[in-house]
Amino acid sequence: MNRFTISLDNQLSAQFDKLMRSRGYTNRSEAVRDMIRKLLETEHLKNESDGDCVASLSYIYNHHESDLANRITAVHHNHHNLTLSSMHVHMDHFNCLEVVFLRGSIQDVTDFANQVIATRGVRHGKLFMVPVEIKQEQHLHEPSSHTHSNPLI
Repeated sequence: MNRFTISLDNQLSAQFDKLMRSRGYTNRSEAVRDMIRKLLETEHLKNESDGDCVASLSYIYNHHESDLANRITAVHHNHHNLTLSSMHVHMDHFNCLEVVFLRGSIQDVTDFANQVIATRGVRHGKLFMVPVEIKQEQHLHEPSSHTHSNPLI
């Protein structure tokens, strides 16, 4: 493990400590590590559209809107190879929240998310991606291969 020292003025240090405590960090090192990871992930995803990722896509829509559920389902079926799992929550009599867990190329996941979010009637869509290295592996104790998604950062 590498150690480094940073200097902060009193005001910035106090603001950082307040933020750190509000987010549940017990020490500055873990808070700084998470900040660095987030920055590296952001830069990787901004500069590397040809890598792989795992992601969650969350969106809210009114299920009473004309044919919206069918249009969203069609987008899902056109990208069926990306979906690991999904969850559907009835928020009230009109609104539904869906969360879809995805794995695939950054470009394919981004395209899928953009199509869902841009579907007329979908509101509050948000995509969260983590860059990963995807490997198909077979272990000695298992007769079939399976996929590992190892975070890059």
